[in-house]
Formats: sequence, C-alpha cells, structure tokens
Amino acid sequence: MTTIKLGEYNTLKMVKTAERPNAHSFGGKETFGIFLDGGPDGEILMPQKYVPQGVKPGDDVRCFVYLDQDERPIATTEVPLAQVGDFAHLKVNWVNDYGAFLDWGLMKDVFCPFREQKKRMEIGDSYIVYIHMDEESYRIVATAKIDRYLTDVNEAEPAQRDELYRKQKEGQPVDLLIWQKTDLGFKVIVDNRYAGLIYMDQIFQYVHTGDKVQGYVQNIRPDGKLDITLQPTGRKQTTDFAETLLQWLKDNGGHCPLGDKSDAEDIKRQFQVSKKTYKRAIGDLYKRRLITIEENGIALN
Repeated sequence: MTTIKLGEYNTLKMVKTAERPNAHSFGGKETFGIFLDGGPDGEILMPQKYVPQGVKPGDDVRCFVYLDQDERPIATTEVPLAQVGDFAHLKVNWVNDYGAFLDWGLMKDVFCPFREQKKRMEIGDSYIVYIHMDEESYRIVATAKIDRYLTDVNEAEPAQRDELYRKQKEGQPVDLLIWQKTDLGFKVIVDNRYAGLIYMDQIFQYVHTGDKVQGYVQNIRPDGKLDITLQPTGRKQTTDFAETLLQWLKDNGGHCPLGDKSDAEDIKRQFQVSKKTYKRAIGDLYKRRLITIEENGIALN
C-alpha cells in the first residue's frame, strides 16, 4: 500500500482527472489538475500547471508532496531547494508575529518559528536551516538551530561511518555546504550529515556561507569532528594539480613565472593551491621531463 512521505519525493499513480463545473459554460466542466493515489491519505491533488504532459490514469508520476495553505497534502513537479532531512541556505520572503517564511522553491514558503531561530530572521537575508517534520503539529518546518541535527561520526550507523572512512582512505570527494566563518576557518556540513571544519590555511578559493562545493576528508578526529580540505590529499592532489598546471602551460605560451621559490600568496592567487602542492606538481612534471625549471619560473619542454 502506498505510504506518503511528506516533504519528500514520491512516485504515485494517477487516479483520475480533477474536474469542476465551469462557471462560464452552462453544464460544462473545467480541469484543474489530477488526483494521485495517496493510499491511506486518500487522493492527492496535483494542480494543472504542474501536471506532466500526456499523463493518463494508471501512470506513475514522480512528484514532491508537501502541505498547502490549508495543511492538506498537495503534489507538485516543481523542484524544491531542499526536502525533509536536508540542510539548506534559504532566503526569508516575509516575517509575521509567529516567525519567518523562507523560500524553498515551492509555491508555499516553509515556516521557521521564532523559537527555532538563533537570532531574529530578517526579510531578504538568507540562513542555514534544517528542514524537518514538527512532531507536535505534523507540519514541515525549518530550524536554524541545526547543531542538534548533525550526526557525530562516532555515533553514526556503522555503514555510514565505514563509507566516510572509505572516502577518506581513497581520496573520494564529499559534498559540502559552507556553514559559517570562524576564527579558525569555515564550518561546513559534510554529506548533509556531519560537522566539519576547513582551516583558514587550507582555503585557496573564495567561499562564503551557502556555497555548495566538493571537498575531501583530511582527518577524522577522536571527538567525531572532521577536518576538511577543498583539494585532494596526498598523491592524488599532486597528480591532479600537475595535470592542471601542464594544461595551463599549454594554454599560456608554455611559460609560468612562478617557481618553487615564489611567494605562497602569488601561487594561491594564480592557482588556488598551496605552495607545497605547487612545488610537488613541479617536481612531478620535471621527473616526467615535461618541463624545465628556470630562474624566472618554469617552461614547457
């Protein structure tokens, strides 16, 4: 039997066309959408403007199900910016006496009560929030108090923890949501689950709150926190950037004025990598006899 997951994607069968009397045509009817089989929740309306072309009774329809203004389940083919269980960076559309309403890409905004705000949200500003089902009201809501929804690596499910260690060992990328800047660097949310930190000396590109980027697990600390870097680590980092540098030389006349004695800030500004990574890449290309090291930089052979 079909069980609806509110605030998530569902695949539901079309039951019938939704029709009502047409006020402008005596005895006529107008179509205002379709009804989908919601199982125990009954038939769920998908408004006409979201109905896929050519769909007919019995067809499966992939849709996002949430609650309309009257707190009734409604289906849409719109793509939300987040779903239940996601962390997201959302903009405030309006505020009333009870809280803020955030744009999550759907016709109806998602509500964030004042009690779930770290500081009073203001119209036009964006905030990192977590989307979840409120157990008391059974409504989809947002909270800016996201710490309690982050998973400690040491308390994660064994399969999830093993997957994270595998990514670290194999140098596989993880998905990052830039959270907030601190004195040490930037807090990030890793794989929509864990808390991590990119130290300031590991940042070689411009980032700000709300950015979605890929990164790499540098260290899994005993306290369950993650040290993250934006560049691959170890040999993979050297190999990847060596190829980037080689292509840059090919595209820029075969010469680069930056050598292994150049200032680290100049290297960071030009290539968004550390001086250590740059020097390793030079050594890699030199051993492969692809470049010559000169007094004023490096040159393509």
